Amino acid sequence: MCGRMAITLPHDAMAQMFEATPANDLPHVPNYNVCPTVQIHTVTSAEGERRLRPMRWGFLPHWYKTTSGGPLLINARAETIAEKPAFRAAARERRCLIVATGFYEWTVTPDKVRLPWYITRADGTPMAFAGVWQEWERDGEAHTSCAVVTTGANAQMSQIHHRMPVILDPADWPLWLGEAGKGAATLMQAAPEGAVRFHRVSRAVNSNRASGPELIEPLIDDED
Repeated sequence: MCGRMAITLPHDAMAQMFEATPANDLPHVPNYNVCPTVQIHTVTSAEGERRLRPMRWGFLPHWYKTTSGGPLLINARAETIAEKPAFRAAARERRCLIVATGFYEWTVTPDKVRLPWYITRADGTPMAFAGVWQEWERDGEAHTSCAVVTTGANAQMSQIHHRMPVILDPADWPLWLGEAGKGAATLMQAAPEGAVRFHRVSRAVNSNRASGPELIEPLIDDED
């Protein structure tokens, strides 16, 4: 799964990278500890224009009576996204890119200690995860919400976790965003071997209240 990420790219650089018009209410950057239910950076496309816009990380199906009216849906499994009632319409009609510099995963020691890892693209460029989104409104409260599409990990990533986000290359963005016809389902697969790299980081990031660039720094010896 993908349950925590970091974003350090300035808004103007994001807008340029995705050739998208930025919204005025984008979340603050840098953020080295992006947690579920907060606003995150996404890219959508409609009527020939891409928009860089904020969305709540945590997909809200239309039948939820409150934002906590069901499971917290931060991920959508590629294997079942077309069948699940929560996601199937969004998978056809409302796909987005979710922007991140990197994301975190955890391994667990035999004595149940959670050890965090920070994962980035091997080429050092920002990540664009495949995502789906949904408008939700109830009793005067409205949210645009989204989930990261995940798939089975490749052999490299499986060293630390059995799942990984679907990471899209720039050449794939038009197809996922619906700009290049049909066939987006073919993109929902693990990144090629060697596409990502990862390193251990301090257990400070285990707290969702932690912040600061030190969270993504490589761990030196046993400092945590």
